[in-house]
Amino acid sequence: MFKNAIVRIPGSNLADGLTTVDLGMPRHDLVLQQHAAYCKALRECGLTITTLAADLRYPDSTFVEDTAVITERGAVLTNPGAPSREGEVAAIREAIMRFFPAPLFPSLLEIHAPGTLDGGDICEAENHFFIGLSHRTNEDGARQLAMHLASMSYTSSVVDVRGMTSILHLKSGIAYIGDNTLVVMEEMADNPAFRTAFHGYKLLRVPPEETYAANCVRVNGRVLVPSGYPRVHAALVANGFTPLALEMSEFQKMDGGLSCLSLRF
Repeated sequence: MFKNAIVRIPGSNLADGLTTVDLGMPRHDLVLQQHAAYCKALRECGLTITTLAADLRYPDSTFVEDTAVITERGAVLTNPGAPSREGEVAAIREAIMRFFPAPLFPSLLEIHAPGTLDGGDICEAENHFFIGLSHRTNEDGARQLAMHLASMSYTSSVVDVRGMTSILHLKSGIAYIGDNTLVVMEEMADNPAFRTAFHGYKLLRVPPEETYAANCVRVNGRVLVPSGYPRVHAALVANGFTPLALEMSEFQKMDGGLSCLSLRF
């Protein structure tokens, strides 16, 4: 069960951030509306939210998931792969440290250069973690994270998504939603890494036209899912889940998904 979430208010310069898609410029009024609805949904799911102020130094900083990997046993600060985002980790360090105080957690673990790692490339499935190799997370970053996770008695495996042009991060195309169930985009569903590591897990395959909805988030008794994707919504209901649809159009314009907007723990 999640108890807490850390979010950051989107800055008025979100449109100056990084994106690989051409869906138009985000409207700041809608950005704020959609972010407020997202935070409301987290509260409805029982989470206490720590809300950080907008940080105009880093246009992408509302996507806080990329700055850390947080588990029940400790936290790992990342080293984002995009140079323009490097300062975001320092900007969120204090907020994370409040939840991992000494002496219970003597220090936060970190990813150091030349390793790079974005939290959006990390998919946690119970005690196993999938680490995506992408254009933001490199081999050294993946190796360091695997070592840190092993020190906390977690297992991990690597999934290379660098050849997939349709997604930015691993979790753009995959989500573990509990109950032995993995939501996965069709292009990734037959990856041998999942057939091996997820033996016995149910795969909910996402059709190509609804790939964006593969980035859904289980938060306690609900599954947050972007609105406008009826086949994914219906598949969740048919398999016993309770989806909560949220409008994400403005964040989608900036390569952002539901998981990107919070650190949940």
